[in-house]
Amino acid sequence: MIKRIIPESELIINPDGSVFHLHLRPDQLTDNIILVGDPGRVDMVAEFFDAKTFEVSAREFHTIGGTYNGRPIMCISHGIGPDNIDIVITELDALANVDFDTREIRDTHRTLTMVRIGTSGALQPELSIGTPVIAEKSIGFDGVLNYYAGRNSVADLEFEHALCRHTDWNPLWAKPYVVDADAELVERIGGTDMVRGNTISAVGFYGPQGRRVRLDLANPDLNHRIEEFRFNGRKITNYEMESAPLQGLGRLMGHKCMTVCSIIANRFNTEANPNYKSGVRDLIATVLDRL
Repeated sequence: MIKRIIPESELIINPDGSVFHLHLRPDQLTDNIILVGDPGRVDMVAEFFDAKTFEVSAREFHTIGGTYNGRPIMCISHGIGPDNIDIVITELDALANVDFDTREIRDTHRTLTMVRIGTSGALQPELSIGTPVIAEKSIGFDGVLNYYAGRNSVADLEFEHALCRHTDWNPLWAKPYVVDADAELVERIGGTDMVRGNTISAVGFYGPQGRRVRLDLANPDLNHRIEEFRFNGRKITNYEMESAPLQGLGRLMGHKCMTVCSIIANRFNTEANPNYKSGVRDLIATVLDRL
């Protein structure tokens, strides 16, 4: 079989041998990766490392590599939103599984383990501020996964159909997709002290999550319908913006991915805590110890 040569226009490699957006080289990649949204939070994660071996910054993508308990690890920021996850996961996968010299896919697949540590808003009253919630199932309102072949093979189609029926899904929006986190990773990281949730990845922070500032909402009752939704005993627990494309693309590419978020606001109770950094720091420490 003739191998496909990936065109320069489809995978841009910088003159220094690094991948286009992340500015990382294949030799810098580690098997275990922590993902965070805020570029400044990378420094918070790296404070726990035994040693730092490199640091790279490009746009919102800030990476620090090093070791934790003697094992290679890196932390990278992905910025805000599902479109950024498409960039980050695709380029990390290319670093692992594409030969940058020949532009061919490598014969041996390299599996990465990626855990996103984020913040989130709860949609159920029992989820108090500071609760860590794992996106055991993630519901993508962003549409990113719908652009890739094999999308249905990694999605929970029955869950999707039930949600669309219950919410009377607006046909102007992207079709939702529902994907599971890596089950072994969920058990290892989650232990007995983290909530297993069903997390929405929204395509924006304000209107797409039902926030009304100056503009009225096209479907103002959407959050209420989401809060009431039940499928096989599952209810939707929280909103964030990146877990679904991470877990969906990760499954398609053969990587182990999950998201865990610290609850910093409760939409049901209209509560919020802007001073959440100590809780996130504790969550980081826990994830690093269990990864």
